[in-house]
Amino acid sequence: MTPAVTVVVPSHDRPLRLRWLLNALAGQTLDVVRFEIIVAHDSRGPQTADLLRGHALARAGVLRSLAFPAGSAGPSAKRNAAWRAARAPVVLFTDDDCRPPATWLAATLDAVARHPGAIVQGPTAIDPDELVVKLHAPHARTQEVPLADGKPSVWAQTCNIAYPVSVLEACGGFDEVLPLAAGEDTDLAWRARARGTKMVAAPQMLTYHCVEPATLLARARESWRWQHLPYLTRQHPEIRSSYAGGGWFWKPQHTRVPFLLAGAALLLRGRPLAALASVLPWALPSLPSYGSGIRGRVRAVSELPAHAVLDVVEVAALARGSVRHRSLLL
Repeated sequence: MTPAVTVVVPSHDRPLRLRWLLNALAGQTLDVVRFEIIVAHDSRGPQTADLLRGHALARAGVLRSLAFPAGSAGPSAKRNAAWRAARAPVVLFTDDDCRPPATWLAATLDAVARHPGAIVQGPTAIDPDELVVKLHAPHARTQEVPLADGKPSVWAQTCNIAYPVSVLEACGGFDEVLPLAAGEDTDLAWRARARGTKMVAAPQMLTYHCVEPATLLARARESWRWQHLPYLTRQHPEIRSSYAGGGWFWKPQHTRVPFLLAGAALLLRGRPLAALASVLPWALPSLPSYGSGIRGRVRAVSELPAHAVLDVVEVAALARGSVRHRSLLL
Protein backbone atom coordinates (compact mmCIF):
# COMPACT_ATOMS: atom_id res chain seq x y z
CA MET A 1 0.00 0.00 0.00
CA THR A 2 1.28 3.48 -0.83
CA PRO A 3 1.72 5.40 2.44
CA ALA A 4 -0.35 8.50 3.11
CA VAL A 5 2.48 10.44 4.75
CA THR A 6 6.27 10.28 4.80
CA VAL A 7 8.04 11.42 7.95
CA VAL A 8 11.40 12.99 7.09
CA VAL A 9 14.09 13.28 9.75
CA PRO A 10 17.57 14.80 9.25
CA SER A 11 19.96 13.45 11.87
CA HIS A 12 23.51 14.05 13.05
CA ASP A 13 25.16 12.14 15.91
CA ARG A 14 22.08 11.82 18.15
CA PRO A 15 21.49 8.05 18.20
CA LEU A 16 19.78 8.01 21.59
CA ARG A 17 17.44 10.89 20.76
CA LEU A 18 16.76 9.33 17.37
CA ARG A 19 15.88 6.03 19.04
CA TRP A 20 13.35 7.78 21.26
CA LEU A 21 11.81 9.46 18.21
CA LEU A 22 11.56 6.15 16.34
CA ASN A 23 10.08 4.43 19.39
CA ALA A 24 7.43 7.18 19.58
CA LEU A 25 6.65 6.69 15.90
CA ALA A 26 6.34 2.95 16.45
CA GLY A 27 3.67 3.68 19.05
CA GLN A 28 1.43 5.83 16.85
CA THR A 29 -2.29 5.20 16.71
CA LEU A 30 -2.10 5.42 12.91
CA ASP A 31 -1.73 2.05 11.21
CA VAL A 32 1.89 1.47 10.17
CA VAL A 33 0.84 0.72 6.58
CA ARG A 34 -0.25 4.36 6.25
CA PHE A 35 3.13 5.99 6.91
CA GLU A 36 6.81 5.62 6.18
CA ILE A 37 9.90 7.18 7.75
CA ILE A 38 13.06 8.31 5.99
CA VAL A 39 16.05 9.31 8.11
CA ALA A 40 18.90 11.08 6.32
CA HIS A 41 22.05 11.26 8.42
CA ASP A 42 25.75 12.07 8.31
CA SER A 43 26.69 10.71 11.72
CA ARG A 44 30.33 9.95 12.51
CA GLY A 45 30.00 6.87 14.69
CA PRO A 46 28.37 3.53 13.84
CA GLN A 47 25.57 3.85 16.41
CA THR A 48 23.12 5.67 14.13
CA ALA A 49 23.55 3.28 11.22
CA ASP A 50 23.22 0.29 13.58
CA LEU A 51 20.02 1.74 15.02
CA LEU A 52 18.51 2.37 11.60
CA ARG A 53 19.29 -1.16 10.46
CA GLY A 54 18.07 -2.93 13.57
CA HIS A 55 15.02 -0.95 14.69
CA ALA A 56 11.67 -2.74 14.60
CA LEU A 57 10.33 -0.18 12.12
CA ALA A 58 13.15 -1.04 9.73
CA ARG A 59 12.41 -4.74 10.03
CA ALA A 60 8.75 -3.97 9.30
CA GLY A 61 9.70 -2.10 6.11
CA VAL A 62 8.43 1.23 7.44
CA LEU A 63 11.83 2.86 8.08
CA ARG A 64 14.38 3.68 5.40
CA SER A 65 17.63 5.60 5.73
CA LEU A 66 19.97 7.65 3.58
CA ALA A 67 23.61 7.94 4.64
CA PHE A 68 25.93 10.84 3.80
CA PRO A 69 29.69 10.92 4.47
CA ALA A 70 30.35 11.84 8.08
CA GLY A 71 29.85 15.54 8.76
CA SER A 72 29.34 16.36 5.10
CA ALA A 73 25.72 17.48 4.84
CA GLY A 74 23.64 20.24 6.37
CA PRO A 75 19.95 19.86 7.22
CA SER A 76 18.82 21.29 3.86
CA ALA A 77 20.71 18.67 1.85
CA LYS A 78 19.52 15.83 4.08
CA ARG A 79 15.89 16.92 3.97
CA ASN A 80 16.03 17.37 0.20
CA ALA A 81 17.42 13.88 -0.36
CA ALA A 82 14.81 12.37 1.95
CA TRP A 83 11.69 14.07 0.60
CA ARG A 84 12.75 13.26 -2.97
CA ALA A 85 12.80 9.59 -1.98
CA ALA A 86 9.32 9.79 -0.42
CA ARG A 87 6.51 7.57 -1.69
CA ALA A 88 3.67 9.48 -0.02
CA PRO A 89 2.00 12.64 -1.42
CA VAL A 90 2.60 14.49 1.88
CA VAL A 91 5.91 14.94 3.70
CA LEU A 92 5.93 15.63 7.43
CA PHE A 93 9.20 17.14 8.65
CA THR A 94 10.49 16.74 12.17
CA ASP A 95 13.88 16.59 13.92
CA ASP A 96 15.84 13.90 15.72
CA ASP A 97 15.44 15.72 19.03
CA CYS A 98 11.63 15.58 18.97
CA ARG A 99 9.31 12.96 20.44
CA PRO A 100 5.66 13.08 19.36
CA PRO A 101 2.64 11.81 21.29
CA ALA A 102 0.83 8.76 19.95
CA THR A 103 -1.84 10.74 18.06
CA TRP A 104 0.59 12.92 16.09
CA LEU A 105 0.41 11.21 12.70
CA ALA A 106 -3.35 10.67 12.84
CA ALA A 107 -3.84 14.34 13.71
CA THR A 108 -1.54 15.35 10.87
CA LEU A 109 -3.47 13.38 8.26
CA ASP A 110 -6.74 14.79 9.57
CA ALA A 111 -5.41 18.36 9.28
CA VAL A 112 -3.97 17.73 5.81
CA ALA A 113 -7.32 16.33 4.64
CA ARG A 114 -9.08 19.49 5.86
CA HIS A 115 -6.56 21.76 4.12
CA PRO A 116 -5.65 20.09 0.82
CA GLY A 117 -2.67 21.62 -0.95
CA ALA A 118 -1.65 23.73 2.05
CA ILE A 119 1.42 23.76 4.25
CA VAL A 120 0.19 22.58 7.67
CA GLN A 121 2.11 23.46 10.82
CA GLY A 122 1.55 21.98 14.26
CA PRO A 123 2.66 23.35 17.63
CA THR A 124 5.83 22.22 19.37
CA ALA A 125 5.99 22.14 23.16
CA ILE A 126 8.70 21.27 25.65
CA ASP A 127 8.77 17.55 26.31
CA PRO A 128 6.91 17.22 29.64
CA ASP A 129 9.26 14.43 30.71
CA GLU A 130 12.20 16.85 30.41
CA LEU A 131 10.67 20.05 31.73
CA VAL A 132 12.65 19.72 34.95
CA VAL A 133 15.88 20.06 32.94
CA LYS A 134 14.78 23.45 31.61
CA LEU A 135 13.83 24.59 35.09
CA HIS A 136 17.21 23.74 36.60
CA ALA A 137 19.80 23.98 33.79
CA PRO A 138 20.48 27.68 33.11
CA HIS A 139 21.80 27.21 29.55
CA ALA A 140 19.45 24.46 28.43
CA ARG A 141 18.51 24.33 24.76
CA THR A 142 14.99 23.60 23.53
CA GLN A 143 12.40 24.90 21.10
CA GLU A 144 8.80 25.97 21.50
CA VAL A 145 6.38 26.86 18.70
CA PRO A 146 3.09 27.76 20.41
CA LEU A 147 1.20 28.98 17.29
CA ALA A 148 -0.12 32.11 18.97
CA ASP A 149 -3.76 32.98 18.25
CA GLY A 150 -4.13 29.77 16.27
CA LYS A 151 -1.96 31.08 13.44
CA PRO A 152 1.12 29.41 11.91
CA SER A 153 4.53 30.74 12.88
CA VAL A 154 6.19 33.17 10.51
CA TRP A 155 9.33 31.01 10.85
CA ALA A 156 7.68 27.77 9.60
CA GLN A 157 9.96 25.62 11.77
CA THR A 158 10.59 22.13 10.39
CA CYS A 159 10.34 20.44 13.77
CA ASN A 160 6.63 19.94 13.00
CA ILE A 161 5.34 20.90 9.56
CA ALA A 162 3.75 19.08 6.62
CA TYR A 163 4.20 19.91 2.93
CA PRO A 164 2.52 18.47 -0.14
CA VAL A 165 5.21 16.89 -2.31
CA SER A 166 3.88 18.93 -5.22
CA VAL A 167 4.77 22.14 -3.36
CA LEU A 168 8.27 20.88 -2.57
CA GLU A 169 8.79 19.97 -6.21
CA ALA A 170 7.53 23.35 -7.44
CA CYS A 171 9.87 25.20 -5.06
CA GLY A 172 12.88 22.94 -5.61
CA GLY A 173 13.05 22.05 -1.92
CA PHE A 174 15.32 23.68 0.63
CA ASP A 175 18.01 26.16 -0.37
CA GLU A 176 21.29 24.32 0.17
CA VAL A 177 23.24 27.58 0.11
CA LEU A 178 22.32 27.72 3.81
CA PRO A 179 24.68 25.16 5.39
CA LEU A 180 23.23 25.16 8.90
CA ALA A 181 19.85 25.17 10.60
CA ALA A 182 19.37 28.93 10.40
CA GLY A 183 16.36 30.05 8.38
CA GLU A 184 16.35 27.43 5.62
CA ASP A 185 12.90 26.27 6.73
CA THR A 186 11.56 29.83 6.77
CA ASP A 187 12.97 30.49 3.30
CA LEU A 188 11.18 27.47 1.83
CA ALA A 189 7.83 28.42 3.35
CA TRP A 190 8.07 32.01 2.14
CA ARG A 191 8.95 30.89 -1.39
CA ALA A 192 5.98 28.53 -1.35
CA ARG A 193 3.67 31.27 -0.11
CA ALA A 194 4.92 33.56 -2.86
CA ARG A 195 3.67 30.95 -5.33
CA GLY A 196 0.22 31.05 -3.78
CA THR A 197 0.45 28.14 -1.33
CA LYS A 198 -1.57 28.61 1.83
CA MET A 199 -0.04 27.97 5.24
CA VAL A 200 -2.33 26.98 8.09
CA ALA A 201 -2.04 26.01 11.74
CA ALA A 202 -3.26 22.72 13.18
CA PRO A 203 -3.28 22.99 17.00
CA GLN A 204 -4.09 19.29 17.43
CA MET A 205 -0.95 18.29 15.51
CA LEU A 206 1.25 18.54 18.60
CA THR A 207 4.78 17.26 19.04
CA TYR A 208 7.34 17.60 21.82
CA HIS A 209 10.89 18.93 21.71
CA CYS A 210 13.66 17.72 23.98
CA VAL A 211 15.60 19.82 26.48
CA GLU A 212 19.37 19.57 26.20
CA PRO A 213 21.59 20.91 29.00
CA ALA A 214 24.54 22.85 27.64
CA THR A 215 27.42 25.00 28.78
CA LEU A 216 27.53 28.72 28.13
CA LEU A 217 30.42 28.17 25.70
CA ALA A 218 28.38 25.61 23.74
CA ARG A 219 25.40 27.96 23.53
CA ALA A 220 27.63 30.81 22.37
CA ARG A 221 29.17 28.64 19.65
CA GLU A 222 25.72 27.53 18.54
CA SER A 223 24.55 31.15 18.35
CA TRP A 224 27.18 31.88 15.72
CA ARG A 225 25.03 30.09 13.13
CA TRP A 226 22.60 33.00 13.13
CA GLN A 227 25.01 34.86 10.87
CA HIS A 228 22.99 33.33 8.02
CA LEU A 229 19.76 35.12 8.95
CA PRO A 230 20.67 38.26 6.96
CA TYR A 231 20.70 36.03 3.86
CA LEU A 232 17.11 35.08 4.62
CA THR A 233 16.20 38.74 5.09
CA ARG A 234 17.81 39.69 1.79
CA GLN A 235 15.84 36.96 0.00
CA HIS A 236 12.56 37.95 1.69
CA PRO A 237 12.65 41.64 2.72
CA GLU A 238 9.00 41.50 3.77
CA ILE A 239 9.98 39.36 6.77
CA ARG A 240 11.39 42.50 8.39
CA SER A 241 7.88 43.30 9.58
CA SER A 242 8.33 40.45 12.07
CA TYR A 243 11.53 41.93 13.53
CA ALA A 244 12.03 44.51 16.26
CA GLY A 245 13.34 48.06 16.06
CA GLY A 246 11.67 48.94 12.79
CA GLY A 247 12.74 45.70 11.17
CA TRP A 248 16.49 46.03 11.75
CA PHE A 249 16.85 43.90 14.91
CA TRP A 250 16.14 40.17 15.08
CA LYS A 251 15.04 40.19 18.73
CA PRO A 252 13.72 42.99 20.98
CA GLN A 253 16.64 42.55 23.40
CA HIS A 254 19.09 43.21 20.58
CA THR A 255 17.82 46.80 20.41
CA ARG A 256 19.16 47.23 23.96
CA VAL A 257 22.61 45.72 23.40
CA PRO A 258 24.17 49.20 22.80
CA PHE A 259 23.31 50.05 26.44
CA LEU A 260 25.07 46.87 27.51
CA LEU A 261 28.18 47.66 25.47
CA ALA A 262 28.24 51.25 26.73
CA GLY A 263 28.07 49.96 30.31
CA ALA A 264 30.97 47.60 29.69
CA ALA A 265 33.03 50.49 28.28
CA LEU A 266 32.27 52.66 31.31
CA LEU A 267 33.23 49.85 33.66
CA LEU A 268 36.57 49.45 31.92
CA ARG A 269 37.14 53.17 32.41
CA GLY A 270 36.65 52.79 36.16
CA ARG A 271 33.15 54.29 36.39
CA PRO A 272 31.07 51.50 37.99
CA LEU A 273 28.05 53.62 38.96
CA ALA A 274 27.75 55.10 35.48
CA ALA A 275 28.18 51.61 34.04
CA LEU A 276 25.33 50.30 36.20
CA ALA A 277 23.04 53.12 35.12
CA SER A 278 23.89 52.47 31.48
CA VAL A 279 23.26 48.72 31.70
CA LEU A 280 19.88 48.95 33.45
CA PRO A 281 17.81 49.54 30.24
CA TRP A 282 19.16 46.20 28.99
CA ALA A 283 19.26 44.33 32.30
CA LEU A 284 15.75 44.93 33.66
CA PRO A 285 13.84 43.53 30.65
CA SER A 286 16.38 40.69 30.34
CA LEU A 287 15.90 39.35 33.87
CA PRO A 288 14.52 35.79 33.75
CA SER A 289 11.57 35.07 36.01
CA TYR A 290 11.96 32.53 38.80
CA GLY A 291 9.28 33.86 41.11
CA SER A 292 9.17 36.69 43.59
CA GLY A 293 11.13 34.97 46.39
CA ILE A 294 14.65 35.93 47.39
CA ARG A 295 16.10 32.70 46.01
CA GLY A 296 14.43 33.22 42.63
CA ARG A 297 15.56 36.82 42.37
CA VAL A 298 19.15 35.95 43.26
CA ARG A 299 19.18 33.23 40.61
CA ALA A 300 17.76 35.61 38.00
CA VAL A 301 20.46 38.22 38.69
CA SER A 302 23.19 35.58 38.69
CA GLU A 303 22.19 34.51 35.16
CA LEU A 304 22.33 38.02 33.69
CA PRO A 305 26.05 37.82 32.71
CA ALA A 306 25.34 34.70 30.63
CA HIS A 307 22.41 36.42 28.91
CA ALA A 308 24.72 39.35 28.17
CA VAL A 309 27.27 37.05 26.54
CA LEU A 310 24.66 35.36 24.36
CA ASP A 311 23.07 38.65 23.28
CA VAL A 312 26.45 40.10 22.30
CA VAL A 313 27.46 36.93 20.42
CA GLU A 314 24.16 36.89 18.52
CA VAL A 315 24.51 40.55 17.51
CA ALA A 316 28.14 39.97 16.49
CA ALA A 317 27.11 36.96 14.37
CA LEU A 318 24.34 38.96 12.71
CA ALA A 319 26.72 41.88 12.08
CA ARG A 320 29.14 39.52 10.36
CA GLY A 321 26.31 38.06 8.30
CA SER A 322 25.04 41.53 7.43
CA VAL A 323 28.38 42.36 5.84
CA ARG A 324 28.67 38.98 4.13
CA HIS A 325 25.16 39.00 2.68
CA ARG A 326 24.82 42.79 2.23
CA SER A 327 21.63 42.94 4.25
CA LEU A 328 21.60 44.74 7.61
CA LEU A 329 20.17 42.79 10.52
CA LEU A 330 21.33 43.00 14.15
